[in-house]
Amino acid sequence: MKTASTKQPAQSASVHTLPENKAKPAAQPKQTPLDDAIRLIRMADVVQLIGLQRGAVYNLIKKDPTFPRPVPLTSSTARGAPVAFVLSEVQDWIKARIALRGAA
Repeated sequence: MKTASTKQPAQSASVHTLPENKAKPAAQPKQTPLDDAIRLIRMADVVQLIGLQRGAVYNLIKKDPTFPRPVPLTSSTARGAPVAFVLSEVQDWIKARIALRGAA
């Protein structure tokens, strides 16, 4: 009678190393508090941050003097010209809205 072999295949340890001729990627610079003050975000990001639709954001731009003004990204004055918003200004507006809920 033959007995079944209980021999299992050897498992090799997988080690990933960089080839010697390739340099490691540069480390990302750490962000400073100043970064948000100069970081521009596009309309899709504003919509996501404040939770309103695009049309409501444009209404806020027209009617709410406290809402951040868009920054034109080109010299075009045509409708649909690319704009962005300063991230810190949008965040400050959100904080002010949160503060208003307690004052009401």
